[in-house]
Amino acid sequence: MKRRAMLQAAGALALIPSIRVRAADALPRIAELDAWLAGRVPQLTRLKVDLPRIADNGFAVPMRIAMPGPFAPGPHVKEVRVFSETNPVPDVAVFAFAQPVERVELDTRIRLAGTQHVVTVAEMTDGGLYANAIEVVVTLAGCMDGT
Repeated sequence: MKRRAMLQAAGALALIPSIRVRAADALPRIAELDAWLAGRVPQLTRLKVDLPRIADNGFAVPMRIAMPGPFAPGPHVKEVRVFSETNPVPDVAVFAFAQPVERVELDTRIRLAGTQHVVTVAEMTDGGLYANAIEVVVTLAGCMDGT
């Protein structure tokens, strides 16, 4: 390995501790997310999202979404939405639950167009919202156009 490449790799590794979960008091500004929320403010609790902090390939980034249950009688998770900050299509996925479920556990892969924040929002049947935002550093972008 050449000296320059080794210094670049060491510099990149030094940045890893600065990658963090988005501050709990603010979600990234995504037009589609703002339009969908329509002024509603989600709580940044309960919804757990596992995404790699660094993704080597943006074409298939593994994602796990969980909302622990069991839920009290009455409100349950109606849908879970995933939004991305810089993808050509920011509304990445919608998972709808027509029937009440004991707990939500979703495993999927998403495509990401470069380094960005991914926001996940769970909507309850009573209108309650729970959200989570995570920054993912993508080394090879997976979305090149609007498809």
